[in-house]
Amino acid sequence: MDEMEATGKLVAARQLLKTGLERSRDIESKLANAGPRLRDKAQRLASLEAKLVKIQKCNSFGVGDQIDHAIGLATALLNVFNTVSELQKSLTADSCSQLSSYLSVMKRFEEALEFISDNCSLTTQWLDGIVRFVEDNRIVDDQRLLNVKNSLAILCELQTVENDARIDGGPIDFALNKLEFEFRRLLRDHSVPLRLAPPLLASENQGFIGFSLLPEFVVQKLQLILTRLKANDRIENCISIYIEVRSSNAELSLRTLGLDYLETSVDDLSNMRSIEDHINKWSKHLELAVKQVYEPECKLCNDIFEKIESEVRTRYFAKIASQSGFISLLRFGRKVTQTKKDPIKLLNLLDVFLVLDNLRTDINKLFGGKACTEIQAATRDLVKRVVNGICEVFSELPIQVELQRQSCPPADGGIPSLVSFVTDYCNKLLGNHYKPILNQILIIHQSWGQETCEENLLENQIYLIIKELALNLDAWAKAYQDMSKSYYFMMNNHCHFSNLKGSKLGEMMGDEWLNAHNQYKEYYAVLYLKESWGELLSLLNQKGELQFEGEKWEDTDLLKKRVKKFSQAFEQTCRRQSKWVISDEGLRERICLLLVQTIVPVYLKNFEALIEQDRGAAKYLKYTAESMGSVISSMFRPPTLSVQIRSNGHTHSRFITKIKSLVTNQFRASVTAS
Repeated sequence: MDEMEATGKLVAARQLLKTGLERSRDIESKLANAGPRLRDKAQRLASLEAKLVKIQKCNSFGVGDQIDHAIGLATALLNVFNTVSELQKSLTADSCSQLSSYLSVMKRFEEALEFISDNCSLTTQWLDGIVRFVEDNRIVDDQRLLNVKNSLAILCELQTVENDARIDGGPIDFALNKLEFEFRRLLRDHSVPLRLAPPLLASENQGFIGFSLLPEFVVQKLQLILTRLKANDRIENCISIYIEVRSSNAELSLRTLGLDYLETSVDDLSNMRSIEDHINKWSKHLELAVKQVYEPECKLCNDIFEKIESEVRTRYFAKIASQSGFISLLRFGRKVTQTKKDPIKLLNLLDVFLVLDNLRTDINKLFGGKACTEIQAATRDLVKRVVNGICEVFSELPIQVELQRQSCPPADGGIPSLVSFVTDYCNKLLGNHYKPILNQILIIHQSWGQETCEENLLENQIYLIIKELALNLDAWAKAYQDMSKSYYFMMNNHCHFSNLKGSKLGEMMGDEWLNAHNQYKEYYAVLYLKESWGELLSLLNQKGELQFEGEKWEDTDLLKKRVKKFSQAFEQTCRRQSKWVISDEGLRERICLLLVQTIVPVYLKNFEALIEQDRGAAKYLKYTAESMGSVISSMFRPPTLSVQIRSNGHTHSRFITKIKSLVTNQFRASVTAS
């Protein structure tokens, strides 16, 4: 038990003792006032008993049998009253620790009072009849008649014994107060907050509602107390006590989960970079609340108040659920529906709906009664807001994509963040986790609007999103001033779409669509290589293969100029494309290999020719075939990959080895040919 719980129990115990002390003082005062009245009645009843004995000896009446019956019953009533006096002492002196014994005494006490109350009326009528008969016939002396009248007066007062016992401060009221106090004590002492934990297996949850939050012997004692209180129309106080104690206990149980995030405002939720953590917590906590707090709480309420009609029991439980914080859990879901409208909100709302849908049966079973209108209204409102919010965001997704068309394309010629986001997003919507629930929501929303259910609504909307994305790509490609970069950009993005094969989006769009993007990738790769590197190659081989005829040094000078000019153009091209990125590793390696295969052989031929003409010319060459291959192989890498390569020399070793091998083979082939 932590410090907060210990302090809470001490405060509760202190308040309980204070309340009990004040009530005891009040009862003591009332008993002190009631004592003289009861003693006076006891003295008068003793006098009545003596007088009835004298009357019984009188056989001169012509109504002797009637007098005998009346006096016999009066005597019995006096004996019962003596018993009542003894039982009253036990009720006021004994504690409730031995509950069954105390309840037995109380029941006997009430039965005795009821006997006196019921029979005093009949006995009084008989004596009254005897008095009238004697007065009319004057068959006894005045003293004996006076004794009968006095006895009649005392029996009339005896009729009020039961009412006196039930007034505020009377013995029954005193006993009922003790029972209420014992009811509260039993509840408080045995109501312990739960340490909530996620259920391990679904099979474990199926029987979880059988768990009792209180020991069986405590439940039985509470039932016995309620039975006695209900017989005296004093159950309302115990109902209030029960709702107060169990609400507080359920609230403390929920606090162990750490629910501070429920107080996060809508603005703060909207401005958070990610609220998925909050929603994940909420999902687990709502399930725990339903299955480990409120299901057992509902069972406990039904067990304890089993003799009260079902609808009334439901009202008690509904108050416990509302006062302990269940409404607050539902309100957090409502806050999520009020956050700013964006595509991520759709996923968040789908998560919220998924939780509500999984718990729908449990919530309906617990809160389906007429008494749970507040929780029902809050739940319906949340579901309605979630469904409407999902459909609103979903319907606007193509528009949201179109609005990005005026933005600038990426400076590195790579995949725009929107393209990556939209394809990942569509894959999520089409995945096994979200697709069934989204289709269900779309059907629900159409039924609310009494619309004809449109088939394949999800797939049709995805088609529209991808169509708008394709139009964005065309617009962005035209925004580049450098045509080679435009081709490069389209090559990258068509590669991205062709790589969707095997994904949910790729399966939906079909093989024909995927193959078309693969063909476009190849098409734009050729255009890019021709536009960006074709002119560079012409610098080495403007007139076809070089012919070394005429003046040797003139040809050598011309060759040196060409190689120098090529080196400068090569550096300029590499520098211009130094920040261009190809995200797909396979495409990046393929483009680099194509460049090596295209440029290095031509460069090697010129390199060999220059060395052949001038053996000292090698020192004027800025690049060897191998260094040129290394420069090409280092291009088009994403920044994160470049950092990774610098921190781990082995990361890119396979590709470097392939480039070196290619260059070496080209060099050997050239030497062999010469």
